[in-house]
Amino acid sequence: MPTASSPPSIPDKETILALLHTVIDPEAGMNIVDLGLLYDLTIEGDTVRVAITMTSPACPMGDMILDDVEAKLRRAIASPIHLDIQLVWSPPWDPSMMSEEARQHFAW
Repeated sequence: MPTASSPPSIPDKETILALLHTVIDPEAGMNIVDLGLLYDLTIEGDTVRVAITMTSPACPMGDMILDDVEAKLRRAIASPIHLDIQLVWSPPWDPSMMSEEARQHFAW
């Protein structure tokens, strides 16, 4: 826990990536990283930026997934660290973006 004299630290990229592996797309039953929905993860100064997409703009679970991403990151990253979670549509998601593990899971 940071003291008054030490600012809160940002977890490293690997730790944040591990957290994002725990965010499950309930329709697919798989985490968003292996599904290829994570497009970018950067740490710049006091800001953690995450760009994710959905399998389609009509994804009914989109808001729930975004809320889960934010909740998990907020638990791990204390204020005054800023979270910038962006929903992006370019490039459009397609199954080739999935990890080998995800393709095997779906027998693709």
